[in-house]
Amino acid sequence: MVFIVEKVNAILKNHDFCRYLSRIDDMERTRKFCRHGICHLMDVARIAYIMVLEKNIKVEKQIIYAAALLHDIGRGEQYEKGTPHEIAGVKIAKDILEKCGFDEYEKKQVLDLIGSHRKSDNWDSLKKIFYKSDKISRKCFMCSVFSDCSWPEEKKNYGIEY
Repeated sequence: MVFIVEKVNAILKNHDFCRYLSRIDDMERTRKFCRHGICHLMDVARIAYIMVLEKNIKVEKQIIYAAALLHDIGRGEQYEKGTPHEIAGVKIAKDILEKCGFDEYEKKQVLDLIGSHRKSDNWDSLKKIFYKSDKISRKCFMCSVFSDCSWPEEKKNYGIEY
């Protein structure tokens, strides 16, 4: 049996994951708004996992962490080609998950979270948690360009929830 640490760490060590994340970091270097680096990805994972535990939702920890690590992986393609990052991310993540030992059922769970993390319809409670964790991971309350942000008020994070 492969434990969570092994599969999640396999993502972190995966050449493609590192390359895509580095590419996003380079593209966002001069971005004044929220960035999508490893700190954001880990914040999403930890917040989502806490929420899952609080709501007693049965999902493996590795699914939450894998989805969080990969949910913004398509941003480079969004910046370059205009493809929505959740669509590009599903394609990119599928290959990474296969290389990191995730089985078909696990891949389906992770890819479903990645592909739906920006939608607001037909959500089950896990998708709602994942969406919310992505939003509340943002530190809007201490952002120096808060007043320039185009996010709707209902998405802005004015305090610490988790």
